[in-house]
Amino acid sequence: MKNIAGLALALLTLFLVSFKTLFSIDAVATAIRSGDVAQLSPYLDYRVDIALPDKSDTYSKTQAEMVIRDFFANNGVRNFQVKQKGENADFVFCVGILQTYNGNYRTSLFFKQKGDKQYLQDLRFQLIQ
Repeated sequence: MKNIAGLALALLTLFLVSFKTLFSIDAVATAIRSGDVAQLSPYLDYRVDIALPDKSDTYSKTQAEMVIRDFFANNGVRNFQVKQKGENADFVFCVGILQTYNGNYRTSLFFKQKGDKQYLQDLRFQLIQ
């Protein structure tokens, strides 16, 4: 009986962690879809690696907000479609297509668990030719 209760508790914990992770990805996807950096900001880590077609660097959270805001403003976000999401022991990832008025970008998001929250640590925009 203890084994069944332990297994049920483990499965429930796994389900809740997975649900929470997917919820974070969905919230970030919604923020990107609307081009809303203020909505994206709570999910940014204190240091964020950002790769754009013309530059790539590691930024503080405040700098990352400005870089992303400029990128969204200069390209005019139209939509964001999630194509794949998953996780492994070290990180959670999401890959999608960001549609802008200046072209489509393959967008990769990498999150890392810190405490009870997922933080966006790496954001990449690659122009699709």
